[in-house]
Amino acid sequence: QVQLVESGGGLVQAGGSLRLSCSASGSIGRINEMGWYRQAPGKQRELVATMTSGGSTNYANSVKGRFTISRDNAKNTVYLQMNSLKPEDTAVYYCRLAQVTGAYWGQGTQVTVSS
Repeated sequence: QVQLVESGGGLVQAGGSLRLSCSASGSIGRINEMGWYRQAPGKQRELVATMTSGGSTNYANSVKGRFTISRDNAKNTVYLQMNSLKPEDTAVYYCRLAQVTGAYWGQGTQVTVSS
């Protein structure tokens, strides 16, 4: 089994920054993809950014240039640095790990951006 624990959410004013962290434990394969998704009230969960264990990244157009994903493979941890936050970034942010055994989700962390 795989467990994911997120941290770093909170309340911030528009234009501010937050850094999310997600640590994975359990049966973690050497080859995997870790990333962040978000779900705002009344909306579907959407991709924010992902990063493979080989270093390839993928970003949603809405966050390009503002968010940066990074990871520490030795610690099985992925980070999301969020700058220039906007009220529309308000959502529950979920960490996800995908590997050959399946996809796993964290419990989510709330990010609220006030205008």
